[in-house]
Amino acid sequence: PISVGGSVFRHEATGAGVVMLTARACERIGWNLAEQRCVVQGFGNVGGIAAHELADCGATVIAVSDVSGGVHDEAGLDVHAMTEFAQANGSLERWETGRRITNEQLLELPCDILVLAAREDQVTEENAGRIQARLIAEGANGPTSLEADAILHDRGILILPDILTNAGGVTVSYFEWVQDLGRLFWDRDEIRSKLAEKMNDAFDRVWETSHERGTTLRTAALVTGIREVASALDARGLYP
Repeated sequence: PISVGGSVFRHEATGAGVVMLTARACERIGWNLAEQRCVVQGFGNVGGIAAHELADCGATVIAVSDVSGGVHDEAGLDVHAMTEFAQANGSLERWETGRRITNEQLLELPCDILVLAAREDQVTEENAGRIQARLIAEGANGPTSLEADAILHDRGILILPDILTNAGGVTVSYFEWVQDLGRLFWDRDEIRSKLAEKMNDAFDRVWETSHERGTTLRTAALVTGIREVASALDARGLYP
């Protein structure tokens, strides 16, 4: 809680970080995020916030899902109204606007960006060949199986890996710790700005590693992390 040293923006941090990283990726590949059609699996703390952030960036959110199933509207969904409805009713089960679809159908919708913000193993060897998104942002932990990852890569679908994409939450937890140490209290705008700086820097380093080594972003993220930890340990003389 904020009253005992917590930080503002912690609740939104993971979902907001997903979209910050997605926006950076769009810049790198020459897309305008505001022109993209997006599908979001999961409408909780990560997916719900990500859907809001995408809409606020001007993107069109054409489908979302929660535990009750999915809702699809090619013209775009009012995700802010849907959030209020879900909070009041416990889920989107009785939401009446748009076409009701299953979570499985949602994953296979034609779209530009698919945000996976529900559970692990949602895209597997079985359905990877039917995914029609051009970019996948992993807001959940392990939503894509190893077999599916290889299939999607071979099909030219860009995957923003979970280890990088959903790091916004733990980053703001770090900011919370820093504020407590210094008896500081940063406002929402300052934390948001600092988070965007961290997410953009992390993406840029992983992107460069990916291109230097000819690897996927997932492998590049692991290589970057291990390399930086190893360098720090070597500098401290902990290992010969």
